Amino acid sequence: MANLISGILTIALCATVFFLAWRAARRGQYQWALLLLLAGGLLLRIYAASDFFLHEWDERYHALAAKNMADHPLRPTLYDHPVLPYNYEDWSSNHIWLHKQPLALWAMALSLKLFGISEIALRIPSILLSTLAIWLTYAIARHYTDEKTALLAAFLHAIHGLIIALTAGRAATDHPDLFFLFFIELGVFFSIRFLREPRWYMSVLIGLSIGLGVLTKWLPAFIVAPVWGLLVLHRFSWKKIFFHLSLIVGVAIAVFLPWQLYIFRAFPLEAAHEQAYNILHFFEGLEGHSEPWYYHLAKLRIIFGELIYLPLVWLTYKRMRQLFRKKRADLSLLVWIWVPLAIFSTAQTKMQAYTIISAPAFFILTALFFRYLKIYKERLCFPRYANYLALVLLILLPVRYSIEKIKPFSLRERSPEWAENMKALKERYEMKERTVVFGVEKPIEFMFYTGATAYPFLPEPAVVDSLSDVGFGVYRYEEGTLKTFY
Repeated sequence: MANLISGILTIALCATVFFLAWRAARRGQYQWALLLLLAGGLLLRIYAASDFFLHEWDERYHALAAKNMADHPLRPTLYDHPVLPYNYEDWSSNHIWLHKQPLALWAMALSLKLFGISEIALRIPSILLSTLAIWLTYAIARHYTDEKTALLAAFLHAIHGLIIALTAGRAATDHPDLFFLFFIELGVFFSIRFLREPRWYMSVLIGLSIGLGVLTKWLPAFIVAPVWGLLVLHRFSWKKIFFHLSLIVGVAIAVFLPWQLYIFRAFPLEAAHEQAYNILHFFEGLEGHSEPWYYHLAKLRIIFGELIYLPLVWLTYKRMRQLFRKKRADLSLLVWIWVPLAIFSTAQTKMQAYTIISAPAFFILTALFFRYLKIYKERLCFPRYANYLALVLLILLPVRYSIEKIKPFSLRERSPEWAENMKALKERYEMKERTVVFGVEKPIEFMFYTGATAYPFLPEPAVVDSLSDVGFGVYRYEEGTLKTFY
């Protein structure tokens, strides 16, 4: 019941804030409207992130790896002190953990170091970057359109359900994908700034953004490069474009390459396996994520609203028509959308958040189409009521999806008993690195909350004896308490 009340209050407060933002925009107070949108987006993210437990996929793994990296940032581990043999190829139970690039984990590790071991501390970096990304969407949209339309794009970003779920750790791939989105959007932002300030330091910032994106997820961060290329095409000489592109790529490589060289030297088996595993995503449907080629296209209607295909076809047709007529057309927005869609549709392994890096482009696209319907409603061939219905649904469908993902009106346990029991154990027992607990249904979460080493199964008596003989405290987990074997 407490969750339901807080959910209703949060939605009511956010609705009020967004209404005030709309009023401010109508009066021409665009900066005030933007601040209100940021405030509303921040409130939604804080509410969604206030689950006092680790989510199953994939936040618990990122949380434990980040906690361990807080003590040794250059040695990423999952099982920090494995006492039993493990398969280094199994990312869900191994020791050295290279399943994700380190940047998001470093940020979470720093937050845990500063604010203590808790779920909220873990999510603070994502909350901050996710909120700042709303402003980036507005700033990027201003290149393509006017202030009011840019504010609409920022609003769509502020309420977006999947982005909020990633921020809160509720959706698979969670915090790394949120960081990935942020740094790609930051690279596009600096690319647009480059048009006004075509200086070397702006190219360095673009390259830095790409490099940090690669250090978060991997090479799709280079989508920024063709977006930049189309923005600067026909604006500068080929010599100048080549110089700045070389600088961008060089800086990006200088940022992400040292970590790759380091892990291949320090952890050669694990690094080689993870590299091969990443490549395998394109050729096999891994971990049950094999989907048909049209999976991501079909997902667009869920992630961005069922009408998203209308603006997508409209802008694609409009830009390509201009291009074939040999008119100068800015294709950068289309490239930001279609290139990730094409690449990830080709890959055999597919998950819904893979294409979230294009989300700001979809928000801008939707806002542009909304503006087009409003301005040219008299010229359109379909009835006026259909035009008004489309305008309403372009907003309401994303709002509905946001509510579905945030779940403010559902009765759900936000502080489950199993998590409270694990946290209480840390207070009752002196958990050390030489403490091993067996029979734990959620061993990853247990290690995050307690610091002990945990396994989901019960061992053979000989294993218990051998561990006890070398000084380990060996327990079994039963009904929220620790019990000895003998």
